[in-house]
Amino acid sequence: MENRQSIENEKLKKELGLSAALSTVVGMVIGAGVFFKPQSVYMSTGGEPGLGIIAWIVAGIITITAGLTAAEVSAAIPKTGGMMIYIKEIYGDKLGFLTGWMQTVLFFPGTIAALGVIFAEQATSLIGNSSLLLPIAVGIIMIVAGLNTLGSKIGGSIQTVSTVCKLIPLVLIMVFGFIKGSGENGIVQPLVGESVSVGSVLGQVLIAILFAYDGWINVGALAGEMKNPEKDLPKAIIGGLSVVMAVYLIINLAYLWVLPASELAKYSAPAAAVAEAIFGSVGGKIITIGILISVFGTLNGFILTGSRVTYTLANEKTLPGYKSLSKLNNSQVPANSLILIATLSSLYALSGQFNLLTDLAVFAVWIFYVLTFIGVMKLRKEQPNLYRPYKVPLYPVIPLIAIFSGSFVVINQLLFSGMKTTMISVGGLIITAIGIPVYSYMTKNKKINLEQIIENSKIFSFEFFYTIIYFFNFIFY
Repeated sequence: MENRQSIENEKLKKELGLSAALSTVVGMVIGAGVFFKPQSVYMSTGGEPGLGIIAWIVAGIITITAGLTAAEVSAAIPKTGGMMIYIKEIYGDKLGFLTGWMQTVLFFPGTIAALGVIFAEQATSLIGNSSLLLPIAVGIIMIVAGLNTLGSKIGGSIQTVSTVCKLIPLVLIMVFGFIKGSGENGIVQPLVGESVSVGSVLGQVLIAILFAYDGWINVGALAGEMKNPEKDLPKAIIGGLSVVMAVYLIINLAYLWVLPASELAKYSAPAAAVAEAIFGSVGGKIITIGILISVFGTLNGFILTGSRVTYTLANEKTLPGYKSLSKLNNSQVPANSLILIATLSSLYALSGQFNLLTDLAVFAVWIFYVLTFIGVMKLRKEQPNLYRPYKVPLYPVIPLIAIFSGSFVVINQLLFSGMKTTMISVGGLIITAIGIPVYSYMTKNKKINLEQIIENSKIFSFEFFYTIIYFFNFIFY
């Protein structure tokens, strides 16, 4: 494996310097969440600002440690497929498949659906007809998927335009929020409302904010194309994600400078409400259009990358319908995989629930993020001579922070954030677990009975929990 990784890295053109890497990190992470998640945050805190502001900082620190940790394994395994491939290489085919399955049927469709819903909410508020919410949500998903079937250049062009457009409303709100806002609202006090416990809502607040930081998993892919990855990649991750954290913190302060947390909790699009308060009705609508373009671009990015995960699974012949899903159309894109992702996303979008969908998606994907962090330590022990163009700094402190922070978010979401949140989390686990019999069925040439499926599920579950036990054994012994 060592020689193979060296050869694959040598084929990549090492042209990226620190400034290019920094801008790429910022561009990949800043998305739609910063415009919409303050509502969920301040609803959870009982309409008070303090814990929300602290959580934006804490989530940023978690993200930095996560990015620094995952970058090591993604640099050491520079293959198409992302996290699914990393976990497959570290833990084996079964967990690798389950990662791709979760992304195909839950994470990407759930996130795309949430973006479709929030796009539709903003569009219907502009045209004044809320009855069109679901048709617009489904329609925009299908339109973006259709554009992507025409070729990857179109998808890339959409990303370029939307990246510029998403920065415009951010900058305008940050600048004019402090100029025109009263500054009389609470910022760091009180932490939460009188009837709210910090411990009971912290995990819920973090899971909401981590949606805004999502995208960091891709930063490690830069390593093979950097001139000096060992020196510059940690700088790009720490610098880039610190910039993102600073932007998120400043714009949330700007929101509170204009409107109190109790008011922000009432709006599905707090950024648009703040923009209207600053610029008036017409100005607010112009900012809303900029936000819509940003969401459109984010939606495009998730459809583009999500369909490639499905395509990779199909090529491995482990996904039902793989013959169709692994085909490329005349534009050399996996059109059938795009259609599948768009169809599943449209079904999720029928719920019309932005926050529910994002919580479901983020909870599921963070389980596998934690496995990726543990995998870095597992590889260090089992393959010490593996070619690593980048190594996580302050090892093992940074990986441990990432592991324990991610575990806290997942466990808190599952067990300590209220019955509704627990049910959402359990639903995510069930949808993910369906992949176990699917994998058994697809890898046994479709000759398998119920007893075999149950037995394979037991073996799979044992292997999953063995990974966790292995980690604690590695740490304490």
